Amino acid sequence: MDWRLYRPDAVLVWRDEEVRRRLSWYYLVMENRAPAKYHIAARLEAPSDYIYMEDERLWRVHEELGKAFDDEWSRQRQRPDTSVISAAIPKASFLDVKVELSRRMLRRCLLCERRCGIDRSKTRGACLLNDTPRVASWFHHLGEEAPLVPSGTVFFTGCNFRCVYCQNWDISQRPDNGVEVSSRQLALIQIKLRSEGARNINWVGGEPTPNIPFIIESMRILAEKRINVPQLWNSNMYLTHEGLSLMLHVIDIWLPDFKYGNDSCALRYSIAPRYVEVVARNLLMLCRRGEDIIIRHLVLPGHVECCTKPVLKWIAENCPRALVNIMDQYHPDYLVPRYRRYADINRLVSELEMEEAYRYADKLGLVWRPVS
Repeated sequence: MDWRLYRPDAVLVWRDEEVRRRLSWYYLVMENRAPAKYHIAARLEAPSDYIYMEDERLWRVHEELGKAFDDEWSRQRQRPDTSVISAAIPKASFLDVKVELSRRMLRRCLLCERRCGIDRSKTRGACLLNDTPRVASWFHHLGEEAPLVPSGTVFFTGCNFRCVYCQNWDISQRPDNGVEVSSRQLALIQIKLRSEGARNINWVGGEPTPNIPFIIESMRILAEKRINVPQLWNSNMYLTHEGLSLMLHVIDIWLPDFKYGNDSCALRYSIAPRYVEVVARNLLMLCRRGEDIIIRHLVLPGHVECCTKPVLKWIAENCPRALVNIMDQYHPDYLVPRYRRYADINRLVSELEMEEAYRYADKLGLVWRPVS
């Protein structure tokens, strides 16, 4: 069946001037009128001896190349030029530096804010994964936000959160429910999805953060093969500063969660310490750069005052350009129906709660209707 019949809103949404303005870069790449960021990064030359550098020096090189990237990306946003896609790739590039740094991080993993420091080549980290990515499924997702459909979605197993209500617990908490893949196989998956009409490649899970090295390696292959497709980061945004720095120059549109308005709820339901500090820090970095972003907030039953309103208020004050998906999809799952201690969220969110959330978003001037 033609996806347009199932999701006509995915076509109509682009008539909305606010959506076009706020997702302008993503739209250009989606339409092949601008190069995906990884094409720019792949053509920025790095020192040929980067692989022999100590970590501190290599991070300085990364920072310098990041500034060069930002200059070129700024030019591309003003005057898109797809000739970059066919340009020669240097023997050592910004992408190669990112791969090297992320590979080193796996030996004492600091990709996410759990900072477990585990050598994932020897044992599994806090994300329940070793140094080989596992994919549970990949397909054209028709249930995402309208501007993203059809979304070429890659579901990784494993996760750095322990959400007691996780609807994907069978892959997030059971990482062996997936197939081991290589970076080359990830590239081939993307090529097939794009050739079949996917508007983007949607990295999700579980959680994509533990797989950063392999995702970036796969983009190196796409750059070599001149494949152009927007990269989408669908994440809990519990990355370290270093982890986010690695992704900044290769992701074209961001789809982060902002789940909780306080650390108490984050600890209770996801075992995520310092949650608000970490997620706010990462979102602020994206918003200050003017990145294209749709922030998701799942409304939990009984948590409008303590979570929904503080989250929406923060977005309005710090990331007003963002589109916001105020989600009503919560249903009790995983551990919630099993244990009495989670009885407070063992129900659906009510219509009154959703109406209160929508009213508050309108009061703050947030743009949520096109993507909620």
